[in-house]
Amino acid sequence: MTKVQFYDMIIAVDSSNIHDAAIIHSVSWQESHRSFCNADFVALHTPEHQEEYLLQKMSEGSRVFMLIHQNPVGIVSLKDNLIEDLYVLPDYQNRGYGSALLRYAIRQCSGTPTLWILENNTRAQKLYQRAGFRETGNRNIITDGLDEIEFAHVGGPDGLLFQVDGIAYAGE
Repeated sequence: MTKVQFYDMIIAVDSSNIHDAAIIHSVSWQESHRSFCNADFVALHTPEHQEEYLLQKMSEGSRVFMLIHQNPVGIVSLKDNLIEDLYVLPDYQNRGYGSALLRYAIRQCSGTPTLWILENNTRAQKLYQRAGFRETGNRNIITDGLDEIEFAHVGGPDGLLFQVDGIAYAGE
């Protein structure tokens, strides 16, 4: 199992690497939504479609970052203190890359970091709760029977922000 290493880097997404970010977003989004969205809707989320989506977000003030481990493996976007679009390629999940991106995103926030997740995304809920996020009680209805839940960062237990392969890393 690969651990996040010091030579991994997180870089800003711009016109020179937006397509790499869009591929990560497309592949990861499709994988994470396949079980509850119809196949035609999932198929619409091509790299080209997700590139347009990310460019639109960036034009509206979001900052997008990409984690590189030899190759691009994950992305996260931020607008003010709102963390969005945290995606890691399926082959690289459960190796600490999502935690590293989340920790980076938290550090970019000047106020209380918040995020929204689909209520059926239990893997994401566990990641965010381990990192010190808690439900705020705010919900958005997405469809009949599926809500989006807001989480806010309240700090990690004993200052922990994330774990990589069972090794705890403290926040600074």
